Parts: sequence; C-alpha cells; structure tokens
Amino acid sequence: MARKADPNKRHDILQAACRVFALKGYAPARMIEVAEAASVGKGTIYEYFRSKEELFFAVFEEMMGQAGEAIAETAAALDGPFALRMRKLSDSIIQSWLGQLDMYALVMEFWSATATSPSRDRFKTIFQSGYRQLRRIVGDLIQAAQTAGEVPAENDAESVASALIGTWDALLLQAWLDPQFDALGTSRSFMDVVLRGLGAAPIDA
Repeated sequence: MARKADPNKRHDILQAACRVFALKGYAPARMIEVAEAASVGKGTIYEYFRSKEELFFAVFEEMMGQAGEAIAETAAALDGPFALRMRKLSDSIIQSWLGQLDMYALVMEFWSATATSPSRDRFKTIFQSGYRQLRRIVGDLIQAAQTAGEVPAENDAESVASALIGTWDALLLQAWLDPQFDALGTSRSFMDVVLRGLGAAPIDA
C-alpha cells in the first residue's frame, strides 16, 4: 500500500504531479519528471503511490475535493437577495477556473480516464460525487429562495441546478478552446435569463 507517513511530502508530490500532468499530459509524463518537480527521489514517490495511474487518480481526487470545498465555502458565505447570491456563486465558479485555465487540459485528461483508464469506475464515482454535491449546493440556494418567497415554488430546483452546472462546464470548455471567448460575460448574461425565468426579483448588477 502507499505510505502516508509524511502528509506534507505527499502533498508536495501531488502538487508536482499536477503540474507535470497538466504540462505534459498523462501518457507522456514520466515518474522521474514528477520526482524532479517535487525535489524527491523517484523511489520516494513509490513509497506513497504504487504506480503512475495511482498517482494520477490521487491528483484527480485531491483536485475534485478542493474544488468542492471551495464552492461549498463560497455558497455558505453568500448573503443578500437570491439574485445576488446566485450571481456571486456563478461569478466565483467561472472566475476560479478562468484563473487556472492552464490546468484545464488536465480536466480533459480526467474526463478521458472515465472511458479509458483501468480505474474508470473510480474516476466516475468521484465525478458523480462532485456533481451531486454541486447540484445540492445550487439546489439548496433555489429551495431556500422558494421557502423565503423570493422565487415561485413551482420551479424545479434540482433541474435548474443541473442545467446551470452543465452551462458552467460548457462555458469553461469554450474558454479553454478559444482565448477570445468571454466566458464570464456570457455566464452573467445567461444568469440574468435564468433569474428572470425563475421569477426572481431584479437587482442592480
């Protein structure tokens, strides 16, 4: 089993692996390159991760966990009218990823792993968990607004949450493919449409 005697060293290896995989791609990346980036010996990596595939999955798991925690913290800190809370959450998600678009190639590698990796079932499970968490966060915001009378109760909160998440994914993909694409501006315009459709009270931008 992978040894986890030193959490700090394990973290350093994961951070180094993340950079190497993002720059080189999973298949071309070599463990010696990760070791050099982490300033450790190649053998040290195998004390923590049994294989390159195991290391790649660990990078994915950590990235998903961090992203989920960040979104949950942002949502918990939201205040003000429902429309403002939704705009803040949307902006936070889009801006966070736009600030690290150089890592988006790694996200594509993770998606590929759900179809081709021997560990594809584990990748799918983590993706499922992440999407369920995000649907719950967004859905809870909508349901809270319904309870407070800010939006009509007949709206299906889970369906709206699912569609919004799909939109954010698609906008970020377009931003990665086309540097001139305005993902933030487009997301704000789309959010206005969604809020009007939900019947939320308008606010100044």
